[in-house]
This record gives sequence, structure tokens and C-alpha cells, in this order.
Amino acid sequence: CAAALIPVAALAATAAPAAPAAASAPPCPTAGLVIWLANGSAAAGTFYYDLNFTNLSGHACTLRGHPGVSAVNLGGARVGTPAGWGHPGNAKLRTIRLANGATATAVLAVTDVYNYPASVCHRVTAAGLRVIPPNQFTSKLVPYPIGACTTNQVFMQAGVVHR
Repeated sequence: CAAALIPVAALAATAAPAAPAAASAPPCPTAGLVIWLANGSAAAGTFYYDLNFTNLSGHACTLRGHPGVSAVNLGGARVGTPAGWGHPGNAKLRTIRLANGATATAVLAVTDVYNYPASVCHRVTAAGLRVIPPNQFTSKLVPYPIGACTTNQVFMQAGVVHR
């Protein structure tokens, strides 16, 4: 009986595809992330902040790309134009695997709104930011008073998420 099963076992071993070395982690859901802004630096009329994404989902997940970022008023409504997707920080686009408790960062460049003439930028102080993690459709609010333009002037640039 055992001799009859050897050819079947050998056939099954050669016909089955090899299992991947490590299963790939799913995208990080917005609900599993804590999103927070850290003070950064300033140069030539632009403030650079670290927009941080800490994974508290209970499992590993991935982030890839640019976050969506908009300034918001106290009611959570968008103020002005959303951030452009630039290359502040010069990080390269790659998939970032976050273990539970790990943090990834995207550089957020915010131009000092007083650098624009009043005819181009109607200046206000926004109550914070609405942030959509890369490849997600839901957002989180990050309270942080910041200068904003209520016009179509793009005054923020969001870089890619990196470690």
C-alpha cells in the first residue's frame, strides 16, 4: 500500500506551486492608522513637516504612494485646494511594510501663505488637516492650526510615504 502512494506523493510534490517565502501584507486601512504631524524645519519660505502614519491595526500592513492632504476648518470642511503630489524630501516610490506599532512618514511641504499676494491667496488659519492614506478612500482629521489659502492657489505638496 505504501509503495502505491509513493508515486502519487512525488507527483503532488512536483505539481504543487511553491509557496511564497512570506505572505504579502494587505494595504494599511485608515481605521488601523494613527496619523499625526510632527514639527519639522523651514527653508526659503516653506515649512517642512513629517506626516506620520503609525500602524496600530494589530497586524502588518503596507503603504505605497502619496497621501491625500487638505486643510480644513473647524467644521471639517476643506479650505482651498488640496496638496499637490510633489517630491519634498526626495523619497523614492516603494511599498513600505509596517509591522504593528511601526511608523512611516511622508514629508509635507507647506508654503508660507504670506509669500503670496493677497490677490492670489486669501489667507486664513485652518484648524487642521484631512489626510487620506495612500490607496485608501477614507480620511482622518489631524488637528493642527496652519496657514491656508481659500483660493485655488496650491500651497502644500505631499511627498511619498517612506521609512
